[in-house]
Amino acid sequence: MQFIDLTHPIAPDMPVYPGTEPPRITEPCSIAQNGFREKSLTMYSHTGTHIDGPAHILTDGITLDSLPPAHFYGTAAVLDVSRVQGPEISIDFIHLPPDTSIDFVIFYTGWYHKWGKPAFFKGFPVPSLEAARYLASRGIKGVGTDAISIDRPDTADFIIHKTLLQKNIVIIENLTNLAGLTGRLFTLSCFPLKIKAADGAPVRAVAICH
Repeated sequence: MQFIDLTHPIAPDMPVYPGTEPPRITEPCSIAQNGFREKSLTMYSHTGTHIDGPAHILTDGITLDSLPPAHFYGTAAVLDVSRVQGPEISIDFIHLPPDTSIDFVIFYTGWYHKWGKPAFFKGFPVPSLEAARYLASRGIKGVGTDAISIDRPDTADFIIHKTLLQKNIVIIENLTNLAGLTGRLFTLSCFPLKIKAADGAPVRAVAICH
């Protein structure tokens, strides 16, 4: 059994969605002064590798803590869309085994290789509306990407988010280490912090390969 960490570490100098603040991490308690070490964390709920819940975009959307733990665990497939030319991932790139139950569909755009660089924030491909509607019809638990958003950075209506979240399909953004997983089925574990009334939360996403 192999465990592959799909999560970026949270640090003060990490990339964050434009317009939000980077996390602030301080150490108010130290072993030298207090006999123990403890950090203070201040950050947005969509910092780093994280999950979007329906309440993130939808007025009446349910919160992450309302979903059962099983919603964050299941069979996943990574689709290689790194060769997409243009801003959209068409439905032609979505090839899923018809006879296999897939819980999570993850897009490998290759953008995690740009993590920490200005290029990370622009030009990444996102699912077309047709592709998003198809995924929403599959009865899956979640959709993931290694880019900073499942919608285009200039979006005004967040239509891809809405299309998926209306079906309670969670969205996992800022994944990493996907290249070696394309064409393979594996178990995805992506349990978020259980924050009350959470619109989103950081997650330790892990691929479990048997």
